[in-house]
Amino acid sequence: MKVSEFASLLFEIEVVTHIAHLQTTSFAQHMALNDIYQGIVDHRDSFIESYQGKYGIITGYTTTSPKEGIDPVTYLEASGKQIEDFRLTLTCGYLQQICDDILELINSTLYKLKFLS
Repeated sequence: MKVSEFASLLFEIEVVTHIAHLQTTSFAQHMALNDIYQGIVDHRDSFIESYQGKYGIITGYTTTSPKEGIDPVTYLEASGKQIEDFRLTLTCGYLQQICDDILELINSTLYKLKFLS
């Protein structure tokens, strides 16, 4: 995965989880999804700004159509796997750490969605 694809995935996670947050009828899911769609913004900005400070401006972002009606658990598990795979391609420890922070947010949200809903 290229860095522009990774950054685009982080934008997608925000939109998909925000839509799921607005469409759920479960209060517990509503709150868990609130945490991720708000939290991912700071992590995304931190990663992109840190990356660009070292390597230059990222270009080639991709856009996706908003996804509705998806299972947030399945979506976040798949996204987490993509992030884990991308993390292994990084050589800078601080960029790996930001990926770890994103994975912590995803896995914390998965815990809430799986066991507290």
